[in-house]
Amino acid sequence: MKLIAQSENIEDFLDSDFIYVDKTEYIYNLTRNYKRVFFSRPRRFGKSLTLNTIRTLFEKGVDPYFKGTWIYDKWEQDKYPVLHLSFLEYSATDLDAFKKSLCQPLRDFARLNKITDYTDDTEPGNLIRNIFTVMPDQMQIVLLIDEYDRQLTANINNSEMYEKFRICIRDFYGAIKGKKQIKFMAVTGVTRLKDVSIFSVGSDIQDLSYEFSFSNMIGFTRDEIKKFYIDYLRLGISYEMDKSSEEITETEIEAFIDRMATHYDSYCFDKKYRNKVFSTYSVNNFLHSIVSDKEVYFGDYWYEVGGLPSILMNYMESHNLNIENLLTSEIEIPYNDFMNPTSLIDINENVLMCQTGYLTLKSDLDPNDNVILGPANSEVKSALFRLLSLKVFKKNTSPYSTGKKYVLEQGSVEDIISLFNEVLASLSYDKYPVNDESVLRALLQVYLIGKNHDVRVEQHNSKGRSDILVNFPKRRVVLELKYTEKSNEEQIKLAEAEKQIKEKRYGLENLQDRELLQIACVFNGAKDKHQITIFKQIT
Repeated sequence: MKLIAQSENIEDFLDSDFIYVDKTEYIYNLTRNYKRVFFSRPRRFGKSLTLNTIRTLFEKGVDPYFKGTWIYDKWEQDKYPVLHLSFLEYSATDLDAFKKSLCQPLRDFARLNKITDYTDDTEPGNLIRNIFTVMPDQMQIVLLIDEYDRQLTANINNSEMYEKFRICIRDFYGAIKGKKQIKFMAVTGVTRLKDVSIFSVGSDIQDLSYEFSFSNMIGFTRDEIKKFYIDYLRLGISYEMDKSSEEITETEIEAFIDRMATHYDSYCFDKKYRNKVFSTYSVNNFLHSIVSDKEVYFGDYWYEVGGLPSILMNYMESHNLNIENLLTSEIEIPYNDFMNPTSLIDINENVLMCQTGYLTLKSDLDPNDNVILGPANSEVKSALFRLLSLKVFKKNTSPYSTGKKYVLEQGSVEDIISLFNEVLASLSYDKYPVNDESVLRALLQVYLIGKNHDVRVEQHNSKGRSDILVNFPKRRVVLELKYTEKSNEEQIKLAEAEKQIKEKRYGLENLQDRELLQIACVFNGAKDKHQITIFKQIT
C-alpha cells in the first residue's frame, strides 16, 4: 500500500510514494479564474499543502511531481518566481523581531532573482514596495502567504500588541495591493477579519472561504476517501470482521465510511450548504493507526493538534463562552456577524468557534436570514468540551473507577453521585456559578462529553425529555436533576424528579438489551452545600 502523507511538501509525495488525494482540478480552476484569492480554514486542514502545490506548479511545472494527476496534461502556465511566506515562522510577541524575520525572505527573494538596486528598509511594506519598483517591467511573481493572521490570533488578549501587528500587516498588504508585478497571489489563515486591509472596502482580493466551487478543495470528500484510501478501508474491515480483503463487500465499505463520518465528517465551507468534507488530519491519523495498531480505533485526533489552539485558549482567558448555547445542535447568529467580523478583539464568539473549527455551517448563507452553526461531528464536539472543561473545572476529575472502567458504565448509583459531587466541587464557581437547574445540567454535560461519554442532551421520547442520558454498550444511565437552595425542599424536589422519570418513562426508548439505571437527584446550591445532597435509584 502507498503510505499516508506526513508532509506538507508535494515533492515528498513522489519521493516517498505518499498517497496524494488529487485536488489539482480545483487548483487549475483557481489559478485560471482568479488573480488574488484568500481562503480560511482551521489548523491542520491542508492549507499549507495547497499553497505548496501551487508553488510547485508555478515554479517547477508538472514534471515529475504531478504524473497521474488531473492537471498533468492541462497545465500550460509559464514558470514564475515564487515568494512563499509563512507567518507561522515569525515572532508573534516582538514586533521588531517580526519585521526583521519578514524582511529577510524578501531580501533573499530579490537576491535569488537578481533584483538589485532597490532601497533597503526595515519596514516590510516599504521593502516589498521598493523591490517591486526596480523589478524589470515584464517580470511577474507568484506571492503565497500562509497563516497571515498568526500574529493577530496570538495577541487576542493583548489589545496594544494586536494593534501594532495589525497596522504593520495592514501596511504590508497596502503596499502590494493592485501591483502589476503579481501574477497570482493566494493568502490563507484561520480568521477572516475586516480590520486587515486585504478584506477592506476596495480590496482586490477574492475571499473564497465559503465559495461553492472551491468548498471541497481543502478537506477530504467521502468519494475521495473511498478512491484513494480503499486499501486502508479494506484492511480495517478485515481486522474487525476477521476476513480477507478480497471477501469484503461494497456494503461493508460504505458502512465503515459511515462510521468514519460520524467521527470526522461534516465540516461545511459551502455557502449553499451542499458540500461537506472530512478533517484531513483526523482521517490520515485514523487510517494510519489501523496499520500501526492492527485494529480499528476511532481516536480523537483533533484535540491533540487543532483542539487546543492558542487563539481560543487566549480568548477564553477574558471571555466566558455560552455553554448552554454550545450544547445545542443549532446556534443562530446574524448574517453580518458571520460574514463581516471586524476584529478579533470584539468578534462574535460563535464566529470565532466556527473559524477555529469547533463549529461549522449548518445552513446556507442567506443575507436575509440568520446563519446556523453547530458542531461538525463527535470528534470535534468532544474536543470542544474537553477544552471547556479546562476552563470550567479547577482540576481534572477522572471518570474511571479501578480497572479503567467508566464509573457510569459499571459503578453503583452511589459511585456515580460521588463522581458528580467531586466534579461539581472542582467548579470555578466565581466564573460559572450554579444557580439553576439548566446551568447544573449544562456543566455536568460539559464534563461527560469532554470525557468521551455518549451523552444525549435532553433526550426526547414521546412523553418528554430527560435531563441527561448516557449510553454504553451494556448500560444506559438516565438522570433527572432538580435544583434548590433550601434543605427543607430537598425531599419535595426528589419526589418531583422521581415522578417525572416514572410518568415519562425516561430511558426506555430503543433500550435494546441494555441495563437501565434511572436516577433522581437534587442539587443544593446553598453556599455551604454546593453538591447533590439527596438521590434515589428508580426501580
